[in-house]
Amino acid sequence: MTGLPAERTVILTGAGSPRGIGRYAADHLAAAGWHVGLIDIDGDAAAATAAGIAERHGVRAAGVGADVADREAAVAAVDALEQQLPQLVALVAFAGVASPVPYLDVDEQEWRRVVAVNLDGTHWVTQRVARSLVAHGVGRIVGISSVSAQRGGGTYSKTPYSAAKAGIQGFIRSVARELGPHGITANVIAPGPIDTDIMGGTLSPERKAAMAADGVVARIGTPHDVAAAAAYLIGPDSGFVTGQTLNVDGGLYMH
Repeated sequence: MTGLPAERTVILTGAGSPRGIGRYAADHLAAAGWHVGLIDIDGDAAAATAAGIAERHGVRAAGVGADVADREAAVAAVDALEQQLPQLVALVAFAGVASPVPYLDVDEQEWRRVVAVNLDGTHWVTQRVARSLVAHGVGRIVGISSVSAQRGGGTYSKTPYSAAKAGIQGFIRSVARELGPHGITANVIAPGPIDTDIMGGTLSPERKAAMAADGVVARIGTPHDVAAAAAYLIGPDSGFVTGQTLNVDGGLYMH
C-alpha cells in the first residue's frame, strides 16, 4: 500500500459540539500533525472550532456547515474543504443523532430522522471522500457504530439508533472490500457509553457509576478513548487492518 503523505488532511463530521467526540478527536488528530476539515450542522461552530485548532496546533484547518443527510450539501461541504486543505487522506464520520423513543412510539418522522443522519449521512460523505481517495490511491475511512447496535440497545438510544448503527458496520465492511484494491482501508469504531451530550447531557456521578457497572473497566468512556482509536485507524500503522470493528466500550460487549 502507498504510504501516507507527510501533508495530509482528515475530514471529521459532527465536530461542532463543545462536548462531542468529534470535536475532541479533531483536536487530538491536529496535535498529531493532521490538517483538519470539519463538517457540522452548525457551520459557525465548525468554523470556530477549526480556527481554534489551527491556532493551537499550527496546522491548516477549515470548518463548514452542512446537513450530511442531504447528499448535495454533504458533497458540497467536502468539495469546499478539499479546495482549502492539503491532500485528503482520511475521513472519520462522527455525525449522528440519538433517539431515546421507545419502539412502539417510533413514528415515520423519527425513524427517518435517525436513519437519515446516522446512516445516510455517513454514506454520502464517505462516497464523496472515497472518490478523492481512489484518485490518490491511498486513504483511510472510519465509520462510527455503537455498542447499542451489538447489544440491541440497552443504552440511552433505542431501536432506530441501534438499527442505523448496525447498518454502519455492514456498510463499512462493503466499502472496505470494494476499495481495498485502491489502497484504502475502512474500519468501524463501536463506542460504549461515552460522557458526551449524545448520552442525554452531562452525566451525574451516580449515572456514570450505573452505566459502568455492566462493563469490565470500572468507568464509562471519555472522548479521548475514542479519539485515540481513530488516530490509530487512520494512521500509518493500520494499513493491514480493514473491514474491522474496534470496540471501545470497557468490555461491555465481547465477541
